[in-house]
Amino acid sequence: MRKMILAAAVAAMSLNAMAQNTDFNYHVDRFADIEVLRYQVPGFDKLTLKQKKLVYYLQEAALQGRDILFDQNGKYNLYVRQVLEQIYTRYTGDRSSADFKGLELYLKQVWFGNGIYHHYGMDKFVPQFSINFFVDEYNKLPLDVLPINSCDRCTEEGKCDKATRLRKALEKVIFDPEFMPKKVNQADGEDLILTSATNLYDGVTQAEVEAYYNALKNPNDTTPISYGLNTKVVKEDGKVVEKPYKVGGLYSQAIVNIIYWLQKAKKVAETSAQRDYIEKLIEFYTTGSLKTFDEYSIMWAEDTKSQVDFINGFIESYGDPLGMTGSWESIVNFRNDAASHRTQLISSNAQWFEDNSPVDPRFKKENVKGVSAKVITAAILAGDSYPSTPIGINLPNSNWIRAQHGSKSVTLENITDAYDEVANGSGLNEEFAYSQAEVDMMKRHLTLADKLHTDLHECLGHASGQLLPGVDPDALKAYGSTLEEGRADLFALYYLADPKLVDLGIFDSPDAYKAEYYKYIMNGLMTQLYRIEPGKNIEESHMRNRKFISEWCLQKGKKDKVIEMVKRKGKTYVRINDYEKLRGLFGQLLAEVQRIKSEGDFEAGRKLVETYGVKVDPKLHAEVLKRYNTLDIAPYKGFVNPIYKPVLDAKGNIVDITVHYGENYVDQMLRYSRDYSPLTK
Repeated sequence: MRKMILAAAVAAMSLNAMAQNTDFNYHVDRFADIEVLRYQVPGFDKLTLKQKKLVYYLQEAALQGRDILFDQNGKYNLYVRQVLEQIYTRYTGDRSSADFKGLELYLKQVWFGNGIYHHYGMDKFVPQFSINFFVDEYNKLPLDVLPINSCDRCTEEGKCDKATRLRKALEKVIFDPEFMPKKVNQADGEDLILTSATNLYDGVTQAEVEAYYNALKNPNDTTPISYGLNTKVVKEDGKVVEKPYKVGGLYSQAIVNIIYWLQKAKKVAETSAQRDYIEKLIEFYTTGSLKTFDEYSIMWAEDTKSQVDFINGFIESYGDPLGMTGSWESIVNFRNDAASHRTQLISSNAQWFEDNSPVDPRFKKENVKGVSAKVITAAILAGDSYPSTPIGINLPNSNWIRAQHGSKSVTLENITDAYDEVANGSGLNEEFAYSQAEVDMMKRHLTLADKLHTDLHECLGHASGQLLPGVDPDALKAYGSTLEEGRADLFALYYLADPKLVDLGIFDSPDAYKAEYYKYIMNGLMTQLYRIEPGKNIEESHMRNRKFISEWCLQKGKKDKVIEMVKRKGKTYVRINDYEKLRGLFGQLLAEVQRIKSEGDFEAGRKLVETYGVKVDPKLHAEVLKRYNTLDIAPYKGFVNPIYKPVLDAKGNIVDITVHYGENYVDQMLRYSRDYSPLTK
């Protein structure tokens, strides 16, 4: 009876969320390949005043880091944003002209990508406005709104020399397609630092950086720091050196502002443990010490009692071609107690899942520690989690901290609800699914199966397995992120079909997993290709991992026709003939990917990704793009944030915090640039 009640409750929560959202307008803006949405923050009004204050202070700390990410993503990004915003807001000509509309489109893309590069494809945006238009409007701007300090001298034409140099630099950055064309290059065999425009390195080669860190690492260190996580690597006087992100170092003013709001948050912390790790985070920002960051990460991971929680710092390394430096990000959230029941069931059985994994026993954890999981309501998204955001998170990333102290996993329920709401009626499954049977199966089971895949991926997938003694956590180099995401996906896929989930009462049908299996393979082999430009290969880590898993299973299962690509009326479809054998293939690949990670087998990892995860069939790609165009679906989605407003009494004391929706995309971005730009003042 318990399993039926739980499954019904989860389904009811999803239906209730939809019912409550009937008067809420999710749609905000649509441009290029982007759709911008809103998300709700249900339950915020039920928090205590102290908790509301904590959310408010933490979201202010989150918004103060915006400039950091812009600068990490490219050395010219802040200049481009400042100048284009000034042109946009001051323009007095025809705002319906092709040039102005092109500038508006480009600026919206820059805001969404936190710079001049696509947030997923990594290629530089192509401007749809002329260079002459840009020069004319730039020259009209007052000097005091340009990102220059003061003029050294005037040119013969009476113009400021710094303003002229800035204009010429921006002309090259924006309009020259060959200049710094890609934020992160992952092409095999190339110098990934010299060919990437990300602003994490300067004047150094890939070989020099790898040699520098190899000299620092001790293979016998069982608690290594996350080398390079919060530094820019440059060459000074012929030597490779690190410049840390800290108070008094790089991004100092932004970090000072973050600390200001963290200090306020510390005073209204829910528990002494939370107060202590906020203080430890402040210490990390002040000193830049990665040992301190590890101490903070342990304290944060071990606090499972606080309802309000957050991440804030240099976290994920997808923006680094070598997978080392963390992009700045923050998410503030609070626990959804009702929806967290399923994740608590999973995490409480973590040892069972680890023991029964199909990987070599040498790579399993004998004693799984501190795996906690919860479903959360996101209150604010910032940095690398805004406007595009993940739907699940598992942290800390440090392998030894996971093994010795555990990790925390979260699923962002209100974000997935927003995605589900706008996906209704899109026609995607009807167009690409093999038959009505698959369409009906996904309608019945996919909402829960998809969320459960995320839960298993974040809660147990990332937390599973272990490195062999002496293996460098960075041994897989540029392929590390792809293989880690693939490992977590495979763990989740393998266990979705396990009867254990029915026994736990999470699934009410032993066939529910098939909905996620079908969607995953269809996406990995076909539908995700609509995010790729014609003639391009797959470069983003998550897309590569979905591709190598799906393609490997297709090829390895050919003899038994586990998966087939079939043609009907000129269209290609995925047909899964044997779901049980597909689960077996997922298990085989999971065992191999875990071996690769545990042993640090770079060459095997490189071969797996390059063979199955990179290349795109141009004919299939063209077909997918053509079919998608008939659906009018934006390939990428992101969000605007709600606004939190303090309510004050006559003495200026906060007596309530209210949450407000309705701000549009342009107004939010301009407000953020006005109120949260500590690096451009």
